[in-house]
Amino acid sequence: MSYRLVDSDAVDPTPDRPCELRRLTAAAGLEQMAVNRFRAEPGEQIPLMYHSHERQEEAFFVLSGTLFVETPEETFEVDEGCLFAVSPGDPQRAHNPEDADAPVDVLAVGAPKVSGDATAYDP
Repeated sequence: MSYRLVDSDAVDPTPDRPCELRRLTAAAGLEQMAVNRFRAEPGEQIPLMYHSHERQEEAFFVLSGTLFVETPEETFEVDEGCLFAVSPGDPQRAHNPEDADAPVDVLAVGAPKVSGDATAYDP
C-alpha cells in the first residue's frame, strides 16, 4: 500500500503563471491524473489561454470564492463547494473577474495526465 499526505501550502508556486498555481501531482506521486491548486485574485485567469484539451477531462472544485468559466455558449458562475466539469474538446477559460470582491481558490483535476494536448481557442 502507498499513501501520501501533501500540504499544498508547502508546494512552491509555479513561476510565470497568470495566477498562483501549486502543482500537487508530483508531490502526491500521482501517475494517472494531474492535480493542481489555483488561487486567482480579481482580474486573474487560471489557464494560460482560452483552450480545450484533446484527451483530458478537467474538473474544477471551488474551495472558496466564485469561479467564472467562459465557454462559447455562456459564462458559468461556479460557487464555493461546487464542481465544474469539462469534457475533452470543449473550450473554456476559467477566471476571477476584475470586479470580484475576493480571490477564488480552486482544486483542479485532469485525467488522463497528459502534457501538450491543450489547443488554443479563439472565440
